[in-house]
Amino acid sequence: MQWFGGRESDNVEEGSSSGGGGRGLFFGGGIIGFIGLLIYLFTGVNPVQLLNGQGGNDSTQQQNTRISNGPEGNQKKFARVILAGTEDVWDNIFSSMNRTYTKPTLHLYSEGVDAEGCGFASSATGPFYCPADQKVYLDTSFFAEMQQRFQAPGEFAAAYVIAHEVGHHVQNLLGISQKMDEARQRMSKKAYNKLSVKLELQADFYAGIWAHYTEKNHENNIVINRSDIDSALVAANAIGDDRMQQKYQGRVEPDSFTHGTSKQRAYWFKKGFDTGDISQGNTFAAEDLEEE
Repeated sequence: MQWFGGRESDNVEEGSSSGGGGRGLFFGGGIIGFIGLLIYLFTGVNPVQLLNGQGGNDSTQQQNTRISNGPEGNQKKFARVILAGTEDVWDNIFSSMNRTYTKPTLHLYSEGVDAEGCGFASSATGPFYCPADQKVYLDTSFFAEMQQRFQAPGEFAAAYVIAHEVGHHVQNLLGISQKMDEARQRMSKKAYNKLSVKLELQADFYAGIWAHYTEKNHENNIVINRSDIDSALVAANAIGDDRMQQKYQGRVEPDSFTHGTSKQRAYWFKKGFDTGDISQGNTFAAEDLEEE
């Protein structure tokens, strides 16, 4: 993908502590995205445990893309450009619905952060969205982890991560996050997990919506190639709650799924990308999450 030359969003802040210390519900978390043969995807397994003793070799560590070069790398510039691209896409979509899109803030941190409305999170938590303060939290070391240890392609994967978390912000603006928080108070863990799967698949769908308009209109001078999308779909067949549980637990426990199977995640991302129609992303109403 190409992104240099795009507008950089002003809605970005930095810092490892942002006060508050609340304990609200947050969405996302975990090192996420359609990222090659990524060995961790929303399973709740600490990536530090998975990576213990499995660091990349010298040749792998040297295969860094543009977003990890330079004194601090270009991660921050990249994040600002991608965030600006999501702003353009969702501004247009909300305008078409006669609504106003309130832009989220991207909070960049390192090692750990005290999210204002959702409490403390370490780097192991991965990228997440906090509805209480309308912020996406991202540890900048995430980019290096994807490339050096997970051998991830890099740019498109990282862009998808941001687009997915912004998808949770869209859910917040539409009132879906509040309903999830209310549901958590009255549901069993098993029942809530099923609802959580639908929430995450909808965020995948919204990430696909972003990719649809970015490829079609080159929003914010960002160019996504079809090969980027194809690699994402291929990767989706290798990841998901089912594949990850089988790989690291030796068994699959559907009742503990929180983010969906590989097929489900690929289906909803592709549906968003193919249609570009936000009205077709009601995962909560879908009886079969892999088809209409």
